[in-house]
Amino acid sequence: MSVDFIDLPQLLSARGTVRLPGSKSISNRVLLLAALAEGETEVRDLLLSDDTARMLDALRTLGVGVEPGAGNDFRISGVAGRFPVRTSELFLGNAGTAFRPLTAVLALAGGHYRLAGVARMHERPIGDLVDALRQLGADISYLGSTGFPPLAIRPPALLPGRVVSVRGDVSSQFLTGLLMALPLLGVETSVEVIGELISRPYVEITLASMARFGVQVRRDGWRRFTVPADSGYRSPGVVHVEGDASSASYFLALGAIGGGPLRVEGVGLNSIQGDVRFTEALTAMGAQVTSGDNWIEASAPVAGTGTLRGISLDCNHIPDAAMTLATTALFAVGPTTLRNIASWRVKETDRIAAMATELRKLGVRVEAGDDFIRVYPPGAGQFLHPAAIDTYDDHRIAMCFSLAALGTPLRINDPQSVGKTFPDYFARFAEVSRGVPVIAIDGTSASGKGTIATRVAQALGWHYLDSGALYRLTALAAGRAGIGVDDETGVAAIAADLDVVFAGASIMLSGEEVSDAIRSEEISAAASRVAALPAVRAALLFRQRAFRRPPGLVADGRDMASVVFPDALTKIFLTASVEMRAWRRHKQLIEKGMAASIAALSLDLRERDERDSQRSVAPMQQSADAELLDTTNLTIETAVAQVLDWVNKVPKVG
Repeated sequence: MSVDFIDLPQLLSARGTVRLPGSKSISNRVLLLAALAEGETEVRDLLLSDDTARMLDALRTLGVGVEPGAGNDFRISGVAGRFPVRTSELFLGNAGTAFRPLTAVLALAGGHYRLAGVARMHERPIGDLVDALRQLGADISYLGSTGFPPLAIRPPALLPGRVVSVRGDVSSQFLTGLLMALPLLGVETSVEVIGELISRPYVEITLASMARFGVQVRRDGWRRFTVPADSGYRSPGVVHVEGDASSASYFLALGAIGGGPLRVEGVGLNSIQGDVRFTEALTAMGAQVTSGDNWIEASAPVAGTGTLRGISLDCNHIPDAAMTLATTALFAVGPTTLRNIASWRVKETDRIAAMATELRKLGVRVEAGDDFIRVYPPGAGQFLHPAAIDTYDDHRIAMCFSLAALGTPLRINDPQSVGKTFPDYFARFAEVSRGVPVIAIDGTSASGKGTIATRVAQALGWHYLDSGALYRLTALAAGRAGIGVDDETGVAAIAADLDVVFAGASIMLSGEEVSDAIRSEEISAAASRVAALPAVRAALLFRQRAFRRPPGLVADGRDMASVVFPDALTKIFLTASVEMRAWRRHKQLIEKGMAASIAALSLDLRERDERDSQRSVAPMQQSADAELLDTTNLTIETAVAQVLDWVNKVPKVG
C-alpha cells in the first residue's frame, strides 16, 4: 500500500541495537557474479529491496536459475558466462547497481537486449560506459537522448586484447561494470581510468567480490586495472552478504546525536565496504565509537566535552554515507563542509541540490556548489523549523532527514522510497528512538477537557495544545473570508494557511487577538461542523503534531489519542452529565457577559453529542486504551490529581 507521508515526532533520545539489512552494493554484485559463474552459489543474507528485486527479475528473464531459500537466502545456478536467453527486454527501475553492470555484461554476451528504467534512470548518464564498451567492439544504441538510457544492445564485433579507457570522475559504476564484464572475453584486457576516480571504496567492493568468484584483477594504483587472460568466474559455494555500511551511518549518527549507545550489527570496521569509514568522520566530530568483528556502536561525546563539532571533510572515500553528515551537521557546533561530492549530482536525484533545498526548509543556512555543500547549524537560542521534507524518490534523502527529528517534528513525504535499500527502515528507527511524551485528553463538550489539560500541562511544565481552538480559528477565518462551513475544499485551504500565534492565554489570528471571539456559541457550532470535514482534519494534522516539543505535550481534542498522537504516553477520556456540562457552559458565558439559557445549552449539548458520536470522521468515543474519568462530581483539583496519578504510573521508556 502506498503511503504519502510519515510524521516523525521530535525525539528526546536514541539507544538500542539494530540488525542491518544486507549491503545493496554487495548484493547486486554477488547476484550477477553468481549468475556468470560456473556452478551453483548459495547467497545468504541478501538484501531484499527494490534494487535487488530488479536484478533478480533480470537474471530470471535471462534464463538464470534463481531459487529462493529460507529467509534472505537464494540459490543461483550459474550459466558459466553465457545466458540461455539471447533476446529480451529488461526493466531495471532506478537501480544503478543493476543497470550499469548489466549493460557491460550484456554488451559482451552476444545477444539482442533492450534495457530501460524509470524516468530518473533515463536522466542518469551512461555515455562514458558505452564509449568504453564500444572500444571493445560493443554494438550499443541509444533509444532516447544520446548518453543516457534506454539502450539497445546487439551482438558485438569483439576486438579483444586491448587497453580501453573510461572516465572515473562521473560514476565508479562505469569502471565496476567494465571490470565485471571483462572476464567474458577470455583474453587479457586493461582499463585505464581518465581523470580522478571517485567513489573508490565501491571499486574496492567490486575487486573483492570478483576475487571471491576466482578472478584476481591486477592494478596499478587507481589508474590501470588488468583482467588476466583465461579469467572465469567459479562459484565459491556459499557467499554471505555483509550488512549495509551506508545504512549503518544513519543509526550511528542517531546514537551520536541522541545520546546512545546505539549499536549496529552485521558489519564491523574490517568490512570491505568503504562507508565504514563514516565512523572516522563521527569521531572527528567528537562522537564516541567502538566496534567489534561484526558490530559498531556510537554514542554522544563524553560528558563534559560539549556537543558534536562541525568538520571540513573530503568525502571521496564515503560517497553515500557522506550524505548522513549533512543532517548530522544540524546538531554540531560550527559549520560542516563536505567536499569532493560531485557524484551526488548523478545519483537517484541531484543530491546536492535536493539536500540544500530540504535543509533550508528547516530554517538553516546552506551553501552549495558543483562538488560541495556547507551546512550551518542553528545559532544559539534558535531551533530547527518543523517541515515537510520531499524525498525525490531517493531512499537516502528519506533516511538522512529522519535524523532531523532529534531537533523538530518532521514530515517525510514518500517514505516508501526507502524500499530501495531498507524497506523497514522507519519501523527500526522507531524501535531505537524515544519521542517527546504526549498526554491526550478527549471527552464530551464541556466535560472539562481544556481546563484539566491546561492544569496538567502547568503541573508538569509541559506544552499545551487546545486542538479545538484550531478548528474554532478555522471556522472564524472561513467566515471572515466568506467561505461556508460546508465548503470542504475552501475551508481546508483556510486551515492549511492559518496565520496563528499561541502565546499563553492569548491567541492571535492574522495579528488580531481572538481569544474571546472563538469562544462564542456561533463559532462553537461552526467549529463542530468544520471539524467533521476530512480535508480540514488532514490539513491540520501536521500543524497539531508540530506542537510536540520537549519536555512534553498535553493535547486535548477529539482525535488526539486515536489519530494525531496514537502513541500518546497516557490517554484520558472525560465525561459528565449533560446537566452539569450545561451548568458549566452557562457559568462561563455569564462570566463573559454573554446571555445564555441552561435549557437551550442542554438541548444543544445533547444534539452535539449525537452529531459528534455519529460522524464518520473522528467520532466522539473512548479509545480502548484510554482511562475514563467522570467529572460530574469532581472538582478541577481532584480531576487533575487523578490524571497526574495515571501519568506517574506509566513506565518511562529510555
